[in-house]
Amino acid sequence: MTAFVKQEVKNNIGYITFFHPAGNSFPSAQLKELVKTIQDLDANENVIIIVLQSEGTTFCAGASFDELLQIDNLTDGKQFFTGFANVINAMRNCSKLIVGKVQGKAVGGGVGIIAACDYAIATTKADIKLSELTIGIGPFVIEPAVSRKIGHTAMGELTLSGNEWKSATWAFEKGLFAKLVQPEDLDSELEKFASQLATYNPEALTEMKQVLWQNTAHWSPLLYERAEISGKLVLSAFTKKALEGFKK
Repeated sequence: MTAFVKQEVKNNIGYITFFHPAGNSFPSAQLKELVKTIQDLDANENVIIIVLQSEGTTFCAGASFDELLQIDNLTDGKQFFTGFANVINAMRNCSKLIVGKVQGKAVGGGVGIIAACDYAIATTKADIKLSELTIGIGPFVIEPAVSRKIGHTAMGELTLSGNEWKSATWAFEKGLFAKLVQPEDLDSELEKFASQLATYNPEALTEMKQVLWQNTAHWSPLLYERAEISGKLVLSAFTKKALEGFKK
């Protein structure tokens, strides 16, 4: 299968589904497509709630290593990581609540996308990891979103143990996931929750979204500053060597 980001509207629920054959990792073109899809559904008057999901057994493997290896200058490096900043800001600025459906593991930027959801339902197979330090960079762009959900202490633990998977139960207890279910129950739990939200007053939901994201207006410049940090670090000899090793 080829990579895609697609949308569907059903019963006032907008569904965004993404896929990439490399563990649902994101190249920059697909990040741009995700931003556009979020904005399209936000502007759709028939949509009250948005569900964000992926296909396959892995939720999201984060940044595309193939594209990271091709970066050879600061401009391109900053531009790539700006893609994740744009996604998080699009989710934050979206007037509609976004419910994440997390069926499997998430790494790096994938954890950031989950954190930017307003509510995430995950299965017991949805372990998480922030492995950025192991390849010489860091989760700088996604840090505000993740810390907002799990706190700075847990964020530090997750980041500094970059080789270690944290269980879905750990992520639930820290607040990344709002609800944890068995894999066979994910579809029904997600549909039940999203369908209930879709019956609420859209104006009240929009106001609630604003309340949930209060005090984050400064993220617009902050995330782009963070993208420049990552863009610089990805050029280091340490990171290039580490990425080659991971690819092999």
